[in-house]
Amino acid sequence: MAEIKNLKKVAQRILRAIKRNERIILYGDADLDGVASVIILKETLKNLEGEVEAIYFPDREKEGYGISELGLDYLKQFSPALLIALDCGIGNFEEVRLAKKIGFEVIIIDHHQVLDKLPEAAIIVDPNQKTDKYPFKGLANVGIVYKLSQILLKNRLTDSIKENFLELVALATIADMMPVEDENKIMIEQGLSSLMNSWRPGLRAFLKIDKIKNATTPRQTAQKIISALNAVGVKDHLNQAFLLLTISSQEEADLLAKDFLERCYRKQIEIKEITAEVEEKVLKKLTEPIVFEGESHWPLVLLGPVASKICQIYKKPTFIFKKGEIESRGAVRTPSGINSVEAMKRCSKLLKTYGGHPLAAGFNLKNENLKAFKNCLIKYFTKNEKNNNLY
Repeated sequence: MAEIKNLKKVAQRILRAIKRNERIILYGDADLDGVASVIILKETLKNLEGEVEAIYFPDREKEGYGISELGLDYLKQFSPALLIALDCGIGNFEEVRLAKKIGFEVIIIDHHQVLDKLPEAAIIVDPNQKTDKYPFKGLANVGIVYKLSQILLKNRLTDSIKENFLELVALATIADMMPVEDENKIMIEQGLSSLMNSWRPGLRAFLKIDKIKNATTPRQTAQKIISALNAVGVKDHLNQAFLLLTISSQEEADLLAKDFLERCYRKQIEIKEITAEVEEKVLKKLTEPIVFEGESHWPLVLLGPVASKICQIYKKPTFIFKKGEIESRGAVRTPSGINSVEAMKRCSKLLKTYGGHPLAAGFNLKNENLKAFKNCLIKYFTKNEKNNNLY
């Protein structure tokens, strides 16, 4: 069976970095897939007696998605170093160039759609590269990192470590809405089967709470935990879900888990309110082939769930954005069979950055280009629907 391109190469580079005591920085996307990827790689390196100099998660409200200039500005104090981007980076062309100028050697481990070119990183792992012969393209990033940990740890990967990592793989794969098939199906089943007996204090804390422990199936239990972990954001460059999932004190974990659930409840109310606002606008434009709406007061972190709900209701490509003073950042969701990344590729001259999965993606552009971007998308979707090659 073919292997994921460059995965062994990354393993060799990491082992060399550990041997030479090089600084290693882990830069993870701020969602659960990015968080779980960072945890698994950090704990793998610890098992190999390797140190991580710094961990960074971007604050999506301030920095958007992926590697950011703000993030690199903070991390330059650790240069020179090996910077490993996890669940991000494949669309960060300018940022990778900047990272190299600062003195970082960049490795990208990502699973998002590859755009028309590749960043100038030292090594890139992404099964979606055209030259990658790995047959299954539906892995979450955490699944790729788990495979990397298997190569790195070899016989040090005990059953206990394997179960512990697979719990995170299962949660992050479900959270990232990756297809429950092939390898994902196996890893999710294995991860969920050990979840109820997890030794990780952060997960054990959730399993003590009635609302979660009374779930009828392991999948429902996982979904409730995911909702709580997704309700928190980044503080002082660390995702708070990362803190809970790596905490050693059960008492502290119990308090954090309850706080996360309360925040989850408040977040769900906010999502409902914003969804209602969007619907009010959409009802006045029902003839348009897409939903394209934005406001300055909508929090960026809530726009993915809002776009998902609107897309489910109206069965249209949905672009929901937070309008800033100069730029806007948004979330995209499309019905099954419609590739949002391909659509944005056709309008890429109007965008600063964009990327993601076919059904779930994001974008960033200057406000002066908003109208042109919407018109470009309408033109693309109208043309392809008529030609019947969109679906």
